[in-house]
Amino acid sequence: MSDPQRPFADLPAALVEEVLEQTALVSDIILSEFTQFKKERKTMREALKAKGLLRHESSLGYPPLPTTCGTDGSYAIERLLSTDLAAAAAVAVEGLTPPSEKRFWDEPRHSTFIAAERHEAETATILRAVMLGRELELATKAPHDLVMLDMTLTLPIIYLNQALNQAPLCPLLKCSHEFVNNCLGYLKAYATTLRCTRSDKHFIALPKYSSRREIGFEMQWPTNQDDRGALTLILEPGEFTRAMPLEKPQQAWHLYVNRLPSSLVSEAQALASDITEALNQTHVFHYKPHAWLPALRIETSADAAKNDYRLAAIIQGLKHQCAAPGMLEPYPLCLADRTVKALARSLPMFRQVATQHMAEQYDGDVGEVFFAMHGYRSDSGGQ
Repeated sequence: MSDPQRPFADLPAALVEEVLEQTALVSDIILSEFTQFKKERKTMREALKAKGLLRHESSLGYPPLPTTCGTDGSYAIERLLSTDLAAAAAVAVEGLTPPSEKRFWDEPRHSTFIAAERHEAETATILRAVMLGRELELATKAPHDLVMLDMTLTLPIIYLNQALNQAPLCPLLKCSHEFVNNCLGYLKAYATTLRCTRSDKHFIALPKYSSRREIGFEMQWPTNQDDRGALTLILEPGEFTRAMPLEKPQQAWHLYVNRLPSSLVSEAQALASDITEALNQTHVFHYKPHAWLPALRIETSADAAKNDYRLAAIIQGLKHQCAAPGMLEPYPLCLADRTVKALARSLPMFRQVATQHMAEQYDGDVGEVFFAMHGYRSDSGGQ
């Protein structure tokens, strides 16, 4: 086991020295780019104002604070000698509530899947889609006014499409059966989060990382800075950008559903068409609630983004959930993220419990059980 207090202990000294030298060169390049951006920041800010892309939260008014929750998901695979231990989990956490408000949930909601799988290359692809589908279902079932997703709204169409192609080709995987049997529910939940038609219900996505440059393309900014990084330094607390259509991909969004069982194809095709149409109407804006936070990238439906009353509810909900300086994202997303990341760390413990249970009941050489349940590596991820 490596010692986290001595990260270079297992590396050759010459390798460490070489990497440190290269790191110094990289830091000089980053500093040069950052210094140049700082010089141009005022000009870029004035250009945003001139184009009418810069707004302040005070222009929206102050509606009642919405109730909020945040969702996140993760998956992990323990690669064992005889099998793979696969697990996926989604969590929904209620946001901070004023003392006078009643809480909907006494504790976080969750949805889990765990199975012993045969060795298969596509397990991670399908398991990831199960994780995402369960997260979307938790989000649509939440009774709160503002539901936050820890992802970009384009991520589900990518992951779900991969699983729609691969799951029917891997009939021996339990996660394939799980996905195929529930894929219509997953697609319905995805369509619901994209449409966001109710005026008292808002679904928003807040990706931590995105390479998209809707503002940068509009303003013809240098391509070495994405929108969120640039606007973190440009926006003042309380400011947000005018909502713009999401950047379109080079190839049109699509979901290939023809490999599903024939009884599911017709309804899946209708849902796929609804999803791609709604995705093409998705809008994005950036908002900086407080000085200690980076700009938040917020993706939501055009209906919510273009309506000032609904936009005000989103802005106020985010501002209230970003009240703690120690968190660089809204409270419910931060808590949900910490919760689901514990799944990957906990899976080896679940394996040990399973191994002990097997050893107690096995009537042969107990060493065979420990060999079969020996773990070689762990794969994990989220979004």
